[in-house]
Amino acid sequence: MSAPLFLVDELPVGSAYTLDGPEGHHAATVQRLRVGEVLVLADGRGGSATAEVTAVGRGSVEVTVTGRATVPAPDPRLVVVQGIAKGDRGELAVQAMTEIGVDEILPWAASRSVVQWRGDRGFKARDKWASTAREAAKQARRSWLPRVGGDPDCSTKQVAARLAEAAAGFVLHEEATERLSIATLPATGEIVLVVGPEGGISDAERAAFEAAGATAVRLGREVLRTSTAGVAALSVLSARLDRW
Repeated sequence: MSAPLFLVDELPVGSAYTLDGPEGHHAATVQRLRVGEVLVLADGRGGSATAEVTAVGRGSVEVTVTGRATVPAPDPRLVVVQGIAKGDRGELAVQAMTEIGVDEILPWAASRSVVQWRGDRGFKARDKWASTAREAAKQARRSWLPRVGGDPDCSTKQVAARLAEAAAGFVLHEEATERLSIATLPATGEIVLVVGPEGGISDAERAAFEAAGATAVRLGREVLRTSTAGVAALSVLSARLDRW
């Protein structure tokens, strides 16, 4: 079993380090690490350090760094525009997409989104997505923590602007004729993928995204839920880009 990963703001400079705070509590109290066990410290920006536990306290562990590594930023970069969904479907999508390898997630206030993020509720919902992505990144042992954008969400106009700047943009749509599995992919830059909410993407939204340079694509004959469509599409892209 691979060593557990803990996220820190900055990697230790020397060999000795104290992991405290919420991560230290999780290591000492929840995972109950013991002296001699190995863990990984990661800054979420590609840097990591392998360390061995030398002492366990109340809510903290002392470690000795035994190795360091740096993982370059993925290129092309995978960005998913996720239509805001009701219930926990959005969080399920964020969790699974993070495990698959998404680099950035943008909450999208689509016209057919049942739930609308407004005021403090919206910021709390966005922060919940970010927290879900953080925990999923730790579970997946990711060196790069995916970013969750939005203020607290993105409008259709903002999504179109992001698509216009991307190296490639794709909109998942059940009526599309082109398949994502054979669509032309860039060698570098940003690939932006749009996933609609439960009610789907409206004709006006599709037209706006295509006008911005995006291509409507499908995965297969089946119609997937909003919580699984992005995961399936990322799997296709990850295989085609040799991430897998």
